Amino acid sequence: MKRQTALCFSIAMAASLALSACGSDQEPSGVGTEPAKPTGEAGEGGNAPVAFPLQEQVTLKAVAPRPSLAPSDFNAQPLIQQLETKTNVRIQWDTIVETDYLEKRNLLLASGSLPDFFFSGRFSDSELVRYSKEGTIIPLEGLIEAHMPNLKAILDARPDIKAQITAPDGHIYSLPQGEEFGSGKEEIGANPDFLYINKAWLDKLGLQVPKTIDEYTEALRAFKTQDPNGNGKADEIPLTYIDNFWTGDIGVLFGAFGVPDKTYRPNNPTYIDHLNVVDGKVQFAPQQEGYKKAAVYLHQWFAEGLVDLDAFTHDYDTYFARGKTEDETIGSLIWWDKNDVVGPERGEHWVLVPPFEGMVVKWNNGGGFGRDGVTITKNNEHPEVTAAWLDSFYEPKTAAQARFGPIGVWYDQDANGKLVPRTVENPGEFRQSSAVTNGIGLLLYEHLDIVDYVEPRAAQRIKDSADIYVPQMEDERFPNVFFLDEELQTIERLKPDISAYVNKTRAKWLLEGGVEQEWEHFQATLKKMGIDELLAVHQAGYDRYLEAQK
Repeated sequence: MKRQTALCFSIAMAASLALSACGSDQEPSGVGTEPAKPTGEAGEGGNAPVAFPLQEQVTLKAVAPRPSLAPSDFNAQPLIQQLETKTNVRIQWDTIVETDYLEKRNLLLASGSLPDFFFSGRFSDSELVRYSKEGTIIPLEGLIEAHMPNLKAILDARPDIKAQITAPDGHIYSLPQGEEFGSGKEEIGANPDFLYINKAWLDKLGLQVPKTIDEYTEALRAFKTQDPNGNGKADEIPLTYIDNFWTGDIGVLFGAFGVPDKTYRPNNPTYIDHLNVVDGKVQFAPQQEGYKKAAVYLHQWFAEGLVDLDAFTHDYDTYFARGKTEDETIGSLIWWDKNDVVGPERGEHWVLVPPFEGMVVKWNNGGGFGRDGVTITKNNEHPEVTAAWLDSFYEPKTAAQARFGPIGVWYDQDANGKLVPRTVENPGEFRQSSAVTNGIGLLLYEHLDIVDYVEPRAAQRIKDSADIYVPQMEDERFPNVFFLDEELQTIERLKPDISAYVNKTRAKWLLEGGVEQEWEHFQATLKKMGIDELLAVHQAGYDRYLEAQK
């Protein structure tokens, strides 16, 4: 099959042109800023270009999510330090651990205690529209035109990206972000949930890699009862995962019953959760009979102690630690990359479990480049300076260092100045500590002569997905639709409560059972909560999207 190429990763995962880069042979940092021009003071004069470095330092306040392994003060990051030197812009950071970010961000918004900008705001479409109407965040297209030549050139060359980030009212309220890795079903994030199994344990117990969910269940039972780690303790955890996360959720296994359940972060309206598209019709997975069958079947795993009960409370730290205990205790896991959890040495004897016979592999909703990146607030007294500083991240070398890690740590420069990645142990975990954020910057295929940003593990993942998962993947998915204002209001009114109810009920059914007795009441409750209206809005958006593709 001929493979096209185009994604950004959330997983989540996930997803700049060689324009005004300031890096040269004398400046190996590769940090790009807009070239200084002999024009008036920065922040004054409207469309007058900003001249870096500023004659007088400007301090901006920013709120940003951070991985738990990253430094709490982004000013400790070499890239940010280099940008401050080149621009004379200092950032006063308020960084929030990712797992707490949305809650604390919302508290800031409610209190009116706003930063100058949210560095990776993670605003849903409805939030972008609502906060723009309230005047909390400002339109950015004028700033892009006048003060962001790197990003402007990208949007001029890639109207598809510009269309994705433009609201129905014609404004741009947040900056795009992402990395281009594959396209369509072969996007790197098309299926963020890979199922892995401990092949060394299978071999010790005389078992094969399971081909059906029943065979997989028997493997989990053997892991539980036959002491495969040989330490004489009943400490084996047959299966671990992270409930309701962008990667690693057990909902992928609902596909063994024909209805993959796509979940992301509880109550986060940024994500299109629980929706599938079948023959052009938008369906809600928890209304399907296959969902019920999955809940019944998987409850048996919990009842028999085959599943890690900490799955409902895991974060990055606890999940990654789960696979690195002195005695190996895990038999199977769901995650983006096995080595993040078990480490590269143990990862040598872990293998992918192909889709079970008859399984429907989920094709992640959304796709394309993220429009939940940086937003600038009404409190910002220097929007021109802010825009010009942010534009640095749309120069390829700076984007790469922000999203992966700095030169000398993640990258080296070859004789031609191209950034090439170093070989690092456990790159997924290492990236969390070395990168600044994956919430800004664009890395596109046209940048590959400047930055080799496609990690070997990313290329391998795309190949594995194409070879193993794509043949059984859904034929349709819900696309990255920017809904109309009235549709967004409906989604904002209905979706949070419905998602919270579904996620809570699914957890109860997995842990305690009861789906067969409670199914009809559950369906009636969804009706009362407005599921039909919510689906009608999504169907209208989906139909409009398809019509626009003609």
